[in-house]
Amino acid sequence: MESTSYSAEIKRTLAQIYDTYPVVEHIVRDICQAQGIALLVGGAVRDTILQRPLKDYDIEVHGIPLEKVQRVLEKYGTVDLVGKSFGVLRIRGIAVDWSIPRTDTAGRKPAVTLDPFMTIKDAAVRRDLTMNAMSIDLYTGDLIDPFDGIADIGKKVLRTPDPLFFMEDPLRFFRVMQFIGRFDMIPDAQLQEVCRTMDIHAVSRERIEMEFEKLFLQSRSPSTGLRWIYALGRLKDIMPELYILADVVQDSEWHPEGNVLEHSFQTLDAAALIVQKHSDTEIKLVALWAALCHDLGKAETTTLIEGRWKSHGHAQAGVPLAKKMLTRITGKKDIVSAVCKLIYYHMVPAQFVSYNTRFSRYKRLALKLAPDATLAQLADLVRADQRGRNAKGPEPLSADEGNMGVFVAQAEKAGVLEHAEKAILSGADFLDVALPGPALGMLVKKAYRLQIEQGITDKEKLKRATLEQVDE
Repeated sequence: MESTSYSAEIKRTLAQIYDTYPVVEHIVRDICQAQGIALLVGGAVRDTILQRPLKDYDIEVHGIPLEKVQRVLEKYGTVDLVGKSFGVLRIRGIAVDWSIPRTDTAGRKPAVTLDPFMTIKDAAVRRDLTMNAMSIDLYTGDLIDPFDGIADIGKKVLRTPDPLFFMEDPLRFFRVMQFIGRFDMIPDAQLQEVCRTMDIHAVSRERIEMEFEKLFLQSRSPSTGLRWIYALGRLKDIMPELYILADVVQDSEWHPEGNVLEHSFQTLDAAALIVQKHSDTEIKLVALWAALCHDLGKAETTTLIEGRWKSHGHAQAGVPLAKKMLTRITGKKDIVSAVCKLIYYHMVPAQFVSYNTRFSRYKRLALKLAPDATLAQLADLVRADQRGRNAKGPEPLSADEGNMGVFVAQAEKAGVLEHAEKAILSGADFLDVALPGPALGMLVKKAYRLQIEQGITDKEKLKRATLEQVDE
């Protein structure tokens, strides 16, 4: 049950916790003096073994009731009852959760019973996976591994301590999905069968969204989680708009990788590599969702024309499908809006380059995307699209700037790569010739159009040109 082979990693973890929050070491000692045991549990233990950065600190206290734990914590600061019914406490200003073992019933509103005297093994068996069922005694530094989680990590296998407990929480299905992507692990046969048959319809959109974001933002190849869902036969339940793409063929000259679903998966993985340059989470999510959804419209538009498979209008047809799918998964309307605009215009950049389009059209396109997205984001989507065409395997093609280098250079010269061009005239500039209302609005729009088309940057010259057009 106990292991000491990871003592160096455990020492580093303890040092990190106590250096970040020195008070925690004092609390642990107080808990031990009160005949309790303080265990670091969950993801922090798993990430210690995997030598990954630690994010959340969850400490489970055995042997003393919640009220006594609270009295210990109150010696060091104001205690917030983060979830008293779930036995979770936190000292204000210290991002460490303290809890005691509990049992709970199945469902979205489980009946919870706190049990501070539950054995460590009985508490661990309720965890979703063996690699998350390990704990570290914060006083002794001992690693406790009752279900061989370390061995499973070594074998890159996801296994549950108890399939019955696993099935009680359908969210765990989506946790398996994102763990597959994040840790490049696969479920064992038992967990595979549990996930194939368990009822997942009651999981809230907010919880599903969180798991998809972990898959997208923390995976080198997020498609692995989705490929698992597809192979399991569950993609149709979760993303029917995406599932149907497996039956949509493509012209092999342009898409040697195969069907549209395979192309979508490869494009998603290409986008995951491209967005590493960004620190903004929303920009990353927009890019990843746009990559996955950019060809949804091919399901409705693909036809055989003169012996060639073509999908005329698929970009526009994909917008309502993407919106329908995304609103089931995320409540972030800004992301949905940006994704839909990128999908709608994702065929345009290549056309601009082919026809050596003038700067004014770049400016108009930037305005159409604004304020939700930019030409830089559109270029990244096209890059991912171009790389998602590997006929030899699921990995996207190596980076190839292709014609998007030209597109980006032209957008930069036009001054609209990262944002639309700002109008130099507003309604206030025309109040001397028009009253507030439709006529004034018309003047502002006409002025902006002239500004873009003719490249006029002088306010007075632009105003004269606008009024002259109106007079004409």
